Amino acid sequence: MQQRILGSRGIQVSAIGLDCMSLSDWAYGSADEADSIKLVQHALDQGVTLLDTADIYGPFTSEEIVGKAIKGRREQVVLATKGGLVVSDKTTRAMHTDGSPTHLKMACEASLRRLGTDVIDLYQLHRPDLKVPIEESVGALAELVKEGKVRSIGLSECDVPTLERAYKVHPIATLQSELSLWTRDVLSEILPWCQAHGVAFLPFAPLGRGFLTGRYRSTSQFDKTDFRSYLPRFQEESLARNLAIVKRVEEVARRYEATPGQIALAWVLAQGEQVIPIPGTKHIEYLDENIGALAVTLSPADLQELNQLPSAEGTRY
Repeated sequence: MQQRILGSRGIQVSAIGLDCMSLSDWAYGSADEADSIKLVQHALDQGVTLLDTADIYGPFTSEEIVGKAIKGRREQVVLATKGGLVVSDKTTRAMHTDGSPTHLKMACEASLRRLGTDVIDLYQLHRPDLKVPIEESVGALAELVKEGKVRSIGLSECDVPTLERAYKVHPIATLQSELSLWTRDVLSEILPWCQAHGVAFLPFAPLGRGFLTGRYRSTSQFDKTDFRSYLPRFQEESLARNLAIVKRVEEVARRYEATPGQIALAWVLAQGEQVIPIPGTKHIEYLDENIGALAVTLSPADLQELNQLPSAEGTRY
């Protein structure tokens, strides 16, 4: 398994991680606990070392499943989780931010218990809380590092001014945000900032929430428990137009005898050595397919062709 470095702390991780949101029923429909545990353990068997979860996934069930899956194998795992979002209504997936020091410390303690560990390798602020200065939130995470409960800290979905303020309080190991062939906003300012400051970038949804694999052609493929059925890009008219992006990715994939998903991941991996994508899945076969993207090296011409793909129709949320 190829390795990359998780930020300035020098933690080595697999070049592709695993987003564990799909292990719960939070976003993509129901998940079987036994199957989820097998999936995580299979990932470890294949050399995947970075597992990324969060307390709101479920809420709480993803962390619990990860904790069960890594029992007896903790030394094989670089364990990442997140706090700072609170579920208000599970039915509607309504949530609010809470980046207060009191909440973050309490949330970290709870995550440690669910994960069955005495230290979290990477603890991330899930979203900045506009009611709490970022300096206070990061200061609380820094205290958790001093207490030995957390090894390094990261942020998620931050703009550059917020990153600059946070970085002055404590070294930031990672920034997590969306990056894929249909979500390229971070390439202009945020990713260059990370490169300049030794901050690893963890792209979530690097497969466009599955769309870039070519498996989804109609809104009828998503039931009401799948939050993609509510996203603007997956509405019928937008989805039909966005299939033009998938068609171009499929054309490149044929040249490499690869899947469209592998091409999409190879493009993300090519954005820099500090970029460590974390695709999620419920299926072992798709997990293996994702790992296979590491064997694909895109030519400069193909990278340029993919860079020129049209923007996606519809907003992210």
